[in-house]
Amino acid sequence: MYAVDPLAGTKLILLIAIVVALMYFFELGLRKWLKVEKKKFFSYNHINDKHKKVDWTIRIGFLVTLLTGYVINMKRYPMEFIWYLEPAVLLIVFIVLSETARAFMEWKYAENRKAYLVTIFHLAFVLFLLFIVIKTDFFWML
Repeated sequence: MYAVDPLAGTKLILLIAIVVALMYFFELGLRKWLKVEKKKFFSYNHINDKHKKVDWTIRIGFLVTLLTGYVINMKRYPMEFIWYLEPAVLLIVFIVLSETARAFMEWKYAENRKAYLVTIFHLAFVLFLLFIVIKTDFFWML
């Protein structure tokens, strides 16, 4: 049969904690270096009404695409799925679109013009971490 690692859950929690800590401290250092105020944790933080409308358009479009991709892939044979309609790929695209829209709105409308740099660098760092974690097979933890 298959060998099951009894510490897989602990390793996964440790990996998630390390990645979240790296993202947090990177953004914290970047905000201090560029002298940009800290955003509230788990809040929308829309720059203005235009940003709110664009953000909700992206969110609703993501949900529609996610549901459509699910229906399309469920009607196909399991090994013939369309990779770009998989939830993980769509989630990455959603994050990139959402953060790019935020960076654009910060560049155009924010009081502190350096805020968009924090958003762009943080997005690049998160994508880099995601790429490294996937390419190294989760740092060989699982």
